[in-house]
Amino acid sequence: MDERKLAAQLQTEGFSHTYIWADGPNTHYTEHTHPEETAHIILSGEMALTMNGETHLFRAGERCDVPAGMAHSARMGRLGCRYLIGERVGR
Repeated sequence: MDERKLAAQLQTEGFSHTYIWADGPNTHYTEHTHPEETAHIILSGEMALTMNGETHLFRAGERCDVPAGMAHSARMGRLGCRYLIGERVGR
């Protein structure tokens, strides 16, 4: 996966702030919200994202979006997770 191309694509979609983030094995984020819409493109590893009581597993090459203000939680896989994040404000 070409990380620069993926970041450029997110920027054309209005995600003005993009960056790479990595979490260690089994990292867990309890339920929380963000003031901006976020997009996550999994570069390696796995992320289980829970929203509206439903959990979906995302693997390398897959994308998950979280609307602004949406309560969600996340748990990384046994090998951790590295992902590209895009933030879009005011949509």
